[in-house]
Parts: sequence; C-alpha cells; structure tokens
Amino acid sequence: MASSVALVSGVVLAGGLSTRMGRDKALVEFEGVPLWRRQYNLLAQAGASERLLSVRPEQKWPPLDVTRIPDAAPDLGPLAGISAALGKIRQAHLLVLAVDMPRVPLAWFARLRERCAERIGAVGQKANGDFEPLAAIYPQAFLPLVRAAISDRDLSLQKLVARGVEEGLLRVQEIPAAEEVWFENWNDPADVNDRRP
Repeated sequence: MASSVALVSGVVLAGGLSTRMGRDKALVEFEGVPLWRRQYNLLAQAGASERLLSVRPEQKWPPLDVTRIPDAAPDLGPLAGISAALGKIRQAHLLVLAVDMPRVPLAWFARLRERCAERIGAVGQKANGDFEPLAAIYPQAFLPLVRAAISDRDLSLQKLVARGVEEGLLRVQEIPAAEEVWFENWNDPADVNDRRP
C-alpha cells in the first residue's frame, strides 16, 4: 500500500453502551463474524502493525490474545477510546475505526494513508461539511488536543477535528456523496437486517 507513513497502529472503538441495539453491538454477527472481529481484521489489512481494542472495563468478552485498552474515563463517548489509544500506541499514527461501521472498505484507509505525513493524520469530510472522525488516522501529536477537550468536557468530535485541521495536524480527504453510505452506523437491530454491506 503506497503511503507517506510507513507504520501505523490501529484501534477498534468498541466501548459504546449499545442502548438502541439492545445488546453489545460489538458481538453482533455479520456473515458469521462478530463486528469487532470484522473491524479488527480490517485494521490488519489496512497495514496496522499493532492493533488495539477499546472497551469499557466491564466488557469481559475480548479474547486473551487481543490487546484491550479500557476507556480513559466513563461517559466521554468515542473520545475516551481515542485518548487511551493515542496514549498507548508504539507508532506515530493511529488508525481509528468504530465497531459499528462495517461498510468502511479497505480502500478508504488506503486513501487516508496517502494523505498522512510526519505528525499529520487524515480525516474524511462530507459535502455538508461534517467530518468522519471514527474512520480516520490521527497522529500522536493530536493527543494534547484530545486531552484538552476532555479536560474542558467539550466532547464534540466535530469541533475537535476542525481544530486539528486548523492547526495542521489533520488533512482532509473528500467523501463523495456516493460513498457516504460507507460511514453509516449500525445502531439498532433493523440496521443489521437492512444495511448490510
């Protein structure tokens, strides 16, 4: 895979409460594979030399051979997992993928990696201006911004990513309208039945 960054770490964010799904969505199966495993495998295919699984402390299902990291603190949403992973990784870039976005293809991360450079990551942006922060690549240099947002209890990922772009830590990759479907979340049982990749 062509890239201006040789090595990346990866994390699957699987610590959500899955309230609407009615059970832990990480364990929902698609084509016989739990969503967490599907996404975890995609990290390897995308070139992650180190893979992590972000979970809440009470989630006991991850296998022993998977490196799990607990959320940095409760009630922080995805920022908890991103913060914990950025603080732990061995590589200079972190590939982040939400457990409930199984339509994201390998090609997406190939595009993002081509946009990365030393201390610079990449994030998608839709035509309406919204960023896609949960299928992105963050540099370790982004961690101080994440920690500051958590300290201020400003948990808006859109605002945080916008600041990262403004400060030159993130480059933007356009998401064409036809590809926005890649980033749909599976939040309830109907999504599993109706929005299969």
